[in-house]
Amino acid sequence: MASIKEARKRISVGEHSLANVSAPNYPNGCTGYDDSFDLGKFKKNFRIVIKRIEENEMEFDLIGMEAAIPNAFRRILLVELPSMAIEKVFIYNNTSILQDEVLAHRLGLIPLKADPRRFEYRQEGDENGTEQDTLEFELKANCSSNKNASKDSCNPDEIYINHKVFSGSLNWVPIGNQADVYTADDVGPVHNDILINSMRPGHKLDIKLHAVKGIGRDHAKFSPVATAFYRLLPEITLTREIEGELADKLQSCFTPGVIKVVETDDGRRVAKVEDSRYDMCSRNVFRHKELADAVKMDRVRDHFIFSIESVGAIPPEMLFKESVNVLKKKCTYFLEEIEESF
Repeated sequence: MASIKEARKRISVGEHSLANVSAPNYPNGCTGYDDSFDLGKFKKNFRIVIKRIEENEMEFDLIGMEAAIPNAFRRILLVELPSMAIEKVFIYNNTSILQDEVLAHRLGLIPLKADPRRFEYRQEGDENGTEQDTLEFELKANCSSNKNASKDSCNPDEIYINHKVFSGSLNWVPIGNQADVYTADDVGPVHNDILINSMRPGHKLDIKLHAVKGIGRDHAKFSPVATAFYRLLPEITLTREIEGELADKLQSCFTPGVIKVVETDDGRRVAKVEDSRYDMCSRNVFRHKELADAVKMDRVRDHFIFSIESVGAIPPEMLFKESVNVLKKKCTYFLEEIEESF
């Protein structure tokens, strides 16, 4: 009975393989273990534990659920939540060596601060846009020689003026009454130091840009997250006591913070598990025969470490809330379709 529970709760990490990775296709697929879904039991076991929230990054634990739910959140975050991005690039003059198509692509990937929840989707076929669905920017740059530069200088920053064009050079042009609602800092680039182009004397740029609302399924530039991923919680167990030089060797086999070498009351240096969470499944310990049988490495099947990194327009905690709302709408729609079928 204990071994069955262990198989259903833990994925064992071996030197060359993983064990207990399969899941039953139906309830009670494992004899002696109840796999049936019970809402009351789920509510009792399910938890969200926030571990870290920074400006654009968030790490939290989803405990007590199957992998399908975290994966649904991940996919929604990547491709179904909207953001504002440059979609139309009107190039009136580009004498730089960067082709129009490449330049337009680079401009489209610049993340914007604009909150997509305050805008509407642009209607199909609308080329001009309105104040409700479009942000307009202009980019004008002109590179010239610095007449005051030293004749012996070879540094482009000294001999050229405006030879580097950064995202901070984008100027917002309000449409309609947008200036009464937003400021340039509300809708401009998240970072002003993104390099767009490098130019030389005589090169000019004269460009108008339209930013619209979209989702990552249409193009990756609309994804509001730089990354969203999850991993199972590691669980490291020492099966026997390791001391002395072997303790130091064991510590070096894992990510810093996983194994700690402590001194006992009788003066011995012994290895202890400090925090399994930091383990990245390197399996280096299996390279040493004298340590291979001293460690048991597992992954907890229903404990997910979830990480979100926002591009900067919306905080990561708000993005996760939005992904929950999207999943709720999907479930509601699915239930309504089932009810209409019967």
